[in-house]
Amino acid sequence: MTVPMLYGLPNCDTCKKARNWLARFEIAHEFVDYRAHPVPAVTLKAWSQQLGGWEKLVNKSSTTWRNLLPQRKNPGSDPEWTLLLKEYPALVRRPVVVQPDGSVSVGFTDNGFKKLFGR
Repeated sequence: MTVPMLYGLPNCDTCKKARNWLARFEIAHEFVDYRAHPVPAVTLKAWSQQLGGWEKLVNKSSTTWRNLLPQRKNPGSDPEWTLLLKEYPALVRRPVVVQPDGSVSVGFTDNGFKKLFGR
């Protein structure tokens, strides 16, 4: 990989803001719609480990999370988390940015992207 990869959903407002920010600063990147191109379980697990746990990768303030049955909100193992995210890709905090060096970050803020991309 030679350019940052931005994983998200095309209709997500935060993903749109992030993509517009990258375009404004002319930063080459690839966008991956993770509903159309599901992220493999092993990759999700690696992201969660790099970010500091599943709690950092999952958006618990989303409508999708709030609408889950209570017993689904407490996955006890990596396979349970990956199954949940495979079933509900909108639970992944957006966007996920994977840099060419393999480092991972989640979310978008103007200042956060300025630091992330050295602008």
